[in-house]
Amino acid sequence: MAAIAIVCGTISTAQATLVIDEGFNTVLPAGWAKTNNSAPIGTTDWFQGNTGVFSSQAGPADSYAAANFNAADFGGDISDWLFTPTVTLHNGDVFTFFTRTEANAPFPDRLQVRVSTSGASTNVGATTSSVGDFTILLFDINPTLSVGGFPESWTQFSAVLSGVGASTQGRIAFRYVVTDTSINGDYIGIDTVTLSTRDVTNVPEPSTVAVFALGLALLGWRLRRANAR
Repeated sequence: MAAIAIVCGTISTAQATLVIDEGFNTVLPAGWAKTNNSAPIGTTDWFQGNTGVFSSQAGPADSYAAANFNAADFGGDISDWLFTPTVTLHNGDVFTFFTRTEANAPFPDRLQVRVSTSGASTNVGATTSSVGDFTILLFDINPTLSVGGFPESWTQFSAVLSGVGASTQGRIAFRYVVTDTSINGDYIGIDTVTLSTRDVTNVPEPSTVAVFALGLALLGWRLRRANAR
């Protein structure tokens, strides 16, 4: 009987690489940036978490980024931005974070997460309604500003990036956005922010068991052919 030769190649698989992994031991870690476009501008922007309101999702009690209604003056509109470092973005990357407001919050909050593919840019325009280069919207949490519409305990959100092309330099931004702080806006936190990219690499051939099964199948086919003669 002729020998059966099995040629085994390689297969492609995707392996996750953690590009961002931030727990906010400081409110503005290396590479991060912030811009407050609120009007009239208030007395705060993004700051270290206040343990008197609530503690972090993970790590030291104050290790989260926070923003509150004082980002704009009383009756003003908030547009307070926090930007990740510049990273290489790909379609299929996975962005996750935790957020919450205080329990039984009497005034509603809202948070957007937006993406820019313009490299290191932090251009968000100059008004409370402008978004500048950050035109890709990943999340809009509680857009109607309803009481109880924002999570009151730490809740994880996750999105798969799309529309960014391949290997594009850019940033992801959190935008605390509230209209009329005389009736809206309380306090929010952000924690445990990650960005995972999927890298396709070559890995060894299928397992020995799978190859052996393929060999048996080919052997059976050859035997059936021989018997048919």
